[in-house]
Amino acid sequence: MLVIISAGLAPSLALLCYFYLRDQYEQEPILLVIKSFMYGAILTFPIMFIQHVLTTENVLQGKFGIAFISTSLLEEFFKWFILYFAVYMHGDFNEPYDGIVYGVSVSLGFATVENILSILGNGLGVAFGRALLPVSSHALFGVVMGYYLGKGKFSSNNYIKWIFLSFFISFLLHGVYDFILLSFDNWIYCMIPFMLFLWWYGLRKVKQAHLLTEKFHQNTIEK
Repeated sequence: MLVIISAGLAPSLALLCYFYLRDQYEQEPILLVIKSFMYGAILTFPIMFIQHVLTTENVLQGKFGIAFISTSLLEEFFKWFILYFAVYMHGDFNEPYDGIVYGVSVSLGFATVENILSILGNGLGVAFGRALLPVSSHALFGVVMGYYLGKGKFSSNNYIKWIFLSFFISFLLHGVYDFILLSFDNWIYCMIPFMLFLWWYGLRKVKQAHLLTEKFHQNTIEK
C-alpha cells in the first residue's frame, strides 16, 4: 500500500516543487500551498460521484459529451471554483505568478487522488504512463488557469475577460485531451504532439507570468 501511495504521490510532488521553486520573488507559504493541494484532493470524490451518476444514468452519450462535459467541464469548473473562492482573495495571493502556484496545487491535489485510485485498480504498471500523461496534463491545466487568474487579479482592465479565460482555456485543453483518448485507436500518435504543445504553452505562460510579476514589482517600487 505504501508503495502504491508513493508511486501515486511522487510525480505530483515533483511537479509541484518544480513550479513552486520557479517563483522568483516571494515564495508562497507552504501551509497555503498544502491547503490548496488538499482542496483539490477532496474535490476528487464529489466529482467522481457525479461522473458515476452521469454514466450510470446514461445522461451523456458520445465521445464529445463524455470528454468535454462529464470530464473536462466538471473537473475544471470545480477546480476553478475552489481556486477562485478559496484562494483568489487570500492575502498571500499578492503577485501574478502566485496564480500558477495555487492553480498547480489544486490541480495536482485532484490528480494525485485520481492517480492513486487508478494505480490501486490497475497495478503499478500504469504508474509511469500516468505520470507522463494525466498527472502532468492536470498540472499544465492548472498553470493555464492560474496564469489567467493572476493576470486578472493584477490587471487594471479586462478583469472579467481574464477570469473567464482562466476557466475556459483550461476546460478547452482538458476536453481536447480526453477527446483524443476516447476517439482514436492509436491515440498516442495524436497525444504526443498535443502534450508537446501543452508543455510549450504551459511553460510560455510561466514565462509570461514571470514578466508580469517583474513588472508588478517594478510598479510597486516606483509608487
